[in-house]
Amino acid sequence: MNPAYVAFENEHRIAAGEITEVARAAKQLLDRRKDAAILVFNGQTSALVDIDFRGSVEDVLARLPKLAPPRDEEPAAPAAPRGPGRPKLGVVAREITLLPRHWDWLAQQKGGASVAIRKLIDEARRTSGDKDRTRSAQDAAYRFMTVMAGNRPHYEDAIRALFAHDRRRFATLIADWPDDIRDHAIKLAYGDQAD
Repeated sequence: MNPAYVAFENEHRIAAGEITEVARAAKQLLDRRKDAAILVFNGQTSALVDIDFRGSVEDVLARLPKLAPPRDEEPAAPAAPRGPGRPKLGVVAREITLLPRHWDWLAQQKGGASVAIRKLIDEARRTSGDKDRTRSAQDAAYRFMTVMAGNRPHYEDAIRALFAHDRRRFATLIADWPDDIRDHAIKLAYGDQAD
C-alpha cells in the first residue's frame, strides 16, 4: 500500500508517511536549505498538498490542512450509549435525481428505494472493484508523472503504455528516469507487482 503522503525535493523522495511526518521532514530540509523546492503529494491520488512552511516546525504542523481519511477507510462513528430503536449505521442523507421510470422501479423493490440503491451500489463495487482500483492507480501515476516527469524523455510514450496496461513497456520507457521518480511512478501504477 502506498504511504499516506510523499514529499519530493526536485527528483529525490525526502519523506513518506503521515502528513505530520512528511511536513516535519520537509520543513527541516527547508530550514537547512532555503532554496529547496519541495512538493508534497497525497500518496493515494497524487494530488498536490498545499502546506504553508512559514515559521517554526510547530507553526507548520499547527497550520496543516484538515485532511479527510483515506477513501478506503470508513469514518469512525462516535461512541454513544445504545438506546432503544435501530442502531446508527452511519447513514448519510443526500439528494439524488432520477427519472420517473427509475423512481417507479425503486418503489417496487423490497425494502424501498434506499435498500435497493445500497444493494445496487454494493453489487457494482463487488463486480467492478478491480477495474476501479486499476483506474485509480493509473490516474494517480499519471498525475504524479505529469508533475514530476512531464519533461523527461519518453514521458508521452510511458503514459500511453500506462493506460494500455503494458507494464513491461512502461518500465522500459521510464528506466532512465531518476530512481525515486521512476520507483514511485511504478509503485503508484502497479503497487508491489511491478515487472
